[in-house]
Amino acid sequence: YKESTFFQLLWYDFILWLLSRIFDCFFREIRPRGAFRVPKTGPLIFVAAPHANQFIDPVILMNQVKQQCGRRISFLIAANSLKRLVIGFLAKSALSIGVNRPQDNLKFVNGKIFVKDLDNNPTIITGVDTAFTKDCTIKGLIALPSSLGTAVIQEIVSDTELIIKKPFDLRKNSNKIRNLLTTGTTFKIAKKVDQNVVYKKVFNHLSHNHCIGIFPEGGSHDRTTLLPLKAGVAIMALGAMANDANCNVKIIPCGMNYFHPHKYRSRAVIEFGHPIDIPRELVEKYSNSETHNDSVTELLKIVSDGLKSVTVECPDFETLMVVQTVRRLYSNNFANKLPLPLIIELNRRLVKGYDHFKKLKQVEILKEKILEYNKQLNHLHIPDHLVEDAKIDIPRNMCLLIYRSIKLLLLAILALPGTILFSPIFIATKKISKKKAAEALANSTVKIKANDVIATWKILISMVFAPLLYTFYATISAWYCYKYHLDYFRKWGLTLVFIGIYLLSCLVTYAALYVGDQGMDLFKSLRPLYLSVIDPIELNNLKLYRKELSIEITDFINEFGPELYPDFNLLEQRDKYLNKGNKTKKGGDKNKVMDSDDEEEELKTMALRRRRVAKKRREVGKERSGSVSSSTDI
Repeated sequence: YKESTFFQLLWYDFILWLLSRIFDCFFREIRPRGAFRVPKTGPLIFVAAPHANQFIDPVILMNQVKQQCGRRISFLIAANSLKRLVIGFLAKSALSIGVNRPQDNLKFVNGKIFVKDLDNNPTIITGVDTAFTKDCTIKGLIALPSSLGTAVIQEIVSDTELIIKKPFDLRKNSNKIRNLLTTGTTFKIAKKVDQNVVYKKVFNHLSHNHCIGIFPEGGSHDRTTLLPLKAGVAIMALGAMANDANCNVKIIPCGMNYFHPHKYRSRAVIEFGHPIDIPRELVEKYSNSETHNDSVTELLKIVSDGLKSVTVECPDFETLMVVQTVRRLYSNNFANKLPLPLIIELNRRLVKGYDHFKKLKQVEILKEKILEYNKQLNHLHIPDHLVEDAKIDIPRNMCLLIYRSIKLLLLAILALPGTILFSPIFIATKKISKKKAAEALANSTVKIKANDVIATWKILISMVFAPLLYTFYATISAWYCYKYHLDYFRKWGLTLVFIGIYLLSCLVTYAALYVGDQGMDLFKSLRPLYLSVIDPIELNNLKLYRKELSIEITDFINEFGPELYPDFNLLEQRDKYLNKGNKTKKGGDKNKVMDSDDEEEELKTMALRRRRVAKKRREVGKERSGSVSSSTDI
């Protein structure tokens, strides 16, 4: 084993810092929760899910761990990705460990395959002009064309017959797959990959008290539930401890919780669960060939439970929309009083509550009303939070509409230069990311819309093309100064002109980003003002419907909430954290251990939220002074 040099670690830190600054332009906010749970020493395996943002997830997690805990993670990455120009360079700089995957080695072979009895014996594959004994290996892969599905080979009976471990998945493209398997189709195979080399690297890395990162679901996806976990994480943890008796590996479950992960200026909460200690009994069972598989399965179940405690899982998209609406309507937008990490906790509790009580007639009626409310919001093209605050005062709202429209126009003028300069990047990222998403969807059996690759490609394209675009602008400007003998600039020297224009282009586009954020928030607030002037009755009816629905939801949660969570009042938890923090600050022991695991994190979050509230109040005050009415802002 060879330790990383000082310069490799320095380069790791620089690349991570650079990527994090770039990500700050894409994401509005990235917040950690429970980072103080991460041990500062010893071997760790960070297990993250859901894998909702292809190459972005590992960078975000690495940065949070480095910032909060001062530790560096080496992520496992597909060896195929290391061959890519940009991704490979960044992954190697981040000390990633390449993993050969059998699905990356799939290739066509001679012959065709079909299933004689797809309904009763779907695992028996029959070949025509095939050589299974020569081309295939047990535990290797057999795949249908056009990425329609793969299966693990369990037994090779003859050159024309083999048995797969599980039937091909017919849930996606069911008719097409069924037709291929009944009439006969060409196929691909991939031999079993020996992962001992990778495991040895991981064991050595952990034995030297370093950190490994892994996404146990395998590839990225955009589902609302976790995919089945791969056994690799359990084998790595148990194998490292069996290989070195002094290696006490801990597994850290990490929840990658995004609000619209593929959208520009979205938010994320990275939640760290309690460290999972691996019992020595499991290691002994792992070392025994008879109980080897049982120990892997048992640890995988523990890891799965740990991940479920830090993620929000919904059975489908409709349920997710219902839960998010319930969160907003509960106790008259109670979630607005919570910091971002506790909003994730509230989401998790609501999902569990919905799953527990969903068969009640009262819940079914509430769900229908919530879906109807969402339908009305979509019809009016208005977000929920603006309905809650909307005030029906036609003269005041007319003045406010004019004032905000003028303000929006001024912001648009300020943002226009940067928008024009960066417009080629906007167009390129949108077109290329959609194209890549379509390709990923065609090559996957688990993706729904392939939204998990969109943000990755938007950022990658911006990283590559933005410097080229700025270089182009700077070159054209320097050439123009030279050709037309602009003495004022020529006396600086072309090099300084080039550098100045390059930096100015960066500054202008960043300013457009900042101004655009404010402008977009202002733009979204115009529609409810417009509706309150043009059609106040419809908006008022929607407000009343929302108020009634909010009361029903609040009564139900207050009645049934304590059955699942005795401490379900998160607002009381917030106040408790704040009061304890004030006592400690006034003169308590600074080294005192926090009474609650989340106390330290919530104190930081509440301080940030108080600063934001104060800033918002100042902005509202300025806006009031600029409008005709002194009424409360919408």
